[in-house]
Amino acid sequence: MATTTDNAAQLIFAPNVLHNQALTSVKFLSSCFAGAVAGILGLENWLGFALFIASIVSTSFIIYAINCRGKPAKYLPGGLGELVNPGQDNIFTFILVWTLFYEVELASHIGEP
Repeated sequence: MATTTDNAAQLIFAPNVLHNQALTSVKFLSSCFAGAVAGILGLENWLGFALFIASIVSTSFIIYAINCRGKPAKYLPGGLGELVNPGQDNIFTFILVWTLFYEVELASHIGEP
């Protein structure tokens, strides 16, 4: 006789779980790109974080519309919440890349009249 945990395990489709790694990679690259854009544009304070939020929302919408076909609960265990959640690692990645590109851009203008 199957237990409750066995029934729950049968609901998980292995290829979908493997594709969740691709979703993590897309979110990571989106955070890196948004951080680079924020740094190059010289955004500071809330404007930089607004760009990060805009990138997360736009990336999530594209994945929602194209990959999930409007039904994220079918592909992700957490549904829409999992899709929109940027993740702690991606926030730190954004800040790291943002400060890196901001300093590189600032250093390139040192010594100019």
